[in-house]
Parts: sequence; C-alpha cells; structure tokens
Amino acid sequence: MSTPTVDRPATAAPARPAGVVAVVAHRKKTFGGGLDELRASLVAAGVGTLLWYEVPKSRKAPKKVRKALDRGAELILVWGGDGMVQRCADTLAGSDVPMGILPAGTANLFATNLGIPADLPEAVRIALHGRRRRLDLGRLNGEHFAVMAGAGFDGDLIREADRKLKGRLGRVAYVWTGLRHVRGECVRTRIRVDGADWFDGEASCVLFGNVGTITGGIPAFDDARPDDGALEIGVSTASGAVDWARTLSRMAAGRSDESPFVRITRGRKVTVRFAEPKTYELDGGARTTARRLKVKAVPAALTVCCPEPAG
Repeated sequence: MSTPTVDRPATAAPARPAGVVAVVAHRKKTFGGGLDELRASLVAAGVGTLLWYEVPKSRKAPKKVRKALDRGAELILVWGGDGMVQRCADTLAGSDVPMGILPAGTANLFATNLGIPADLPEAVRIALHGRRRRLDLGRLNGEHFAVMAGAGFDGDLIREADRKLKGRLGRVAYVWTGLRHVRGECVRTRIRVDGADWFDGEASCVLFGNVGTITGGIPAFDDARPDDGALEIGVSTASGAVDWARTLSRMAAGRSDESPFVRITRGRKVTVRFAEPKTYELDGGARTTARRLKVKAVPAALTVCCPEPAG
C-alpha cells in the first residue's frame, strides 16, 4: 500500500513540470486564490516554460489550445467549468497531450466524477503529478463531449436555466427550472443503437452519458464509466408537468431506472431521428436545433490527469 508513494516522489513527480505547460483559463471564473495563485504555484513547482492564455468565453478556448500545441505544450491546464473543459477536450481529442482540470466553474461535473476536488493546491498537484488516464469521450454531430449530451427537453432546460439559480441550488434548480419551462412536447423519435432499432415512439428527451452524474448533479446513469468504450443512452417519454415532476424527482434521488417514463441502455454508435428539430446540448452548453443526431463513443480519446486510486 505504501510502496508506490515511496518509489515515485524522488524521480517521477519533479520531472513532470519541468517541460512546457500551458494554462488556458476562463478569466471570469474564480477558484481558490485566483489566477495569480495558480501562476505562483506553477512557478514554485518548477515549470520550465509557462504558456498563459486567458479567454472571456469558453468558445474562444479551442484557438488557444491549438496555439499552445503548436508551441510544444506538453500539458494543458484548463481553468473553468464543464463548458470550458468540453471545448478544450474537443480540441485535444486524439492527441497525446494530457489535460489537467482546475475546476473553476459553476458546474464541474467531469472533475467531480473523476475525483478532482474543488481545492486549488490539490487540483494543481493532481495536474502536475497525478495519474495519466486515457478516457473516453462521446461525439455528437462531430463535436466531442466529456460528461453528457442530450436533446429535446434537456436541451430546452439548459437553454432556459438561470445560472445564478443553478449556482445556488444545484440539482434542485434543474428540477425547478424544468417544471417552470416544461411544455409537455413529445415528438416522434426513432433511435438505433449499434445498428439495431431500439426505440420508436413519442419522446420528450434523449440523453447520452459518458459518466454517471450529469447536468444539475443528477445521478442519472449508475453504470456509466468513462473508460469502458461505451455510452449510456436514455430516453424519456414524460410529457407535462406531472410526469416530469415524477421523472426529475426520481433522477435527482438517483433512481432513474425506476421511472416508468425512462428507458436506459448502453451502446457505441447511436442514430436519433426526430420528426421536428430539437435543441441539443453538450456538457451543459446549448447548441442549435437538429432533426438528426449521430452519436458515438470515442474510446481512449483524451488523456486526463487524475487522482491516484484510493488504497
């Protein structure tokens, strides 16, 4: 139990930060002592070359990640929430350059699922010296996601959710916001999983999960793991406030599979067709509308700096 920690510190840990480390930060996000503390910590850790990029919006991050890669970055530290992580992960997918997550956002679901704490010194330590894990990503209509993606009611909910309310109340805010904005709109939905028909009927929401705890901190997929080469797939037939009150309450309590309005399965390639365009989202960020979704698991797409396993 103690042998790995005795062998490593004298050699492996100090060597890691000596190379080229890039910080890609959402400057509006706060965490610990802020970006000044982060810079001081990295200098103290002995980082050889520090590349520093700040962006006002997460959608500006991919350009900075590409610039960092062009300049030889050996580690990308991402400062922000799930939206920031998603944009950077999409750019890093398929590369060998690891990502270290500094969870500075309102929602930090990917970090939480991986055991990365909301503690800046510890998050920095994990980023510099933690275990490098090859993790899966999902890909929806050409764009990667780390936590989840969805369409229908889920996309509408995220588009309408009040950020201040979400920050204060977490999953309760999602239940509340959902019930405020539910219209009971089910549309004809056809879903094929790994080449076989799985669902054909009226549905209000389709979800794809790479990890177990999804938007709003809701534990929707008990069996999801980000390293099993597959995605969890859920479809809801709830319509109207009463149905959704029951569904969201069971999801918030971690009992999604007990809802009469939810079906869940697992697969690698999914095609969804809606009778009319539906809003879709990736990792809490609303995109546009679409009538067709092409979703697939991308195994071992991203290297992420993670805590050592307990024990």
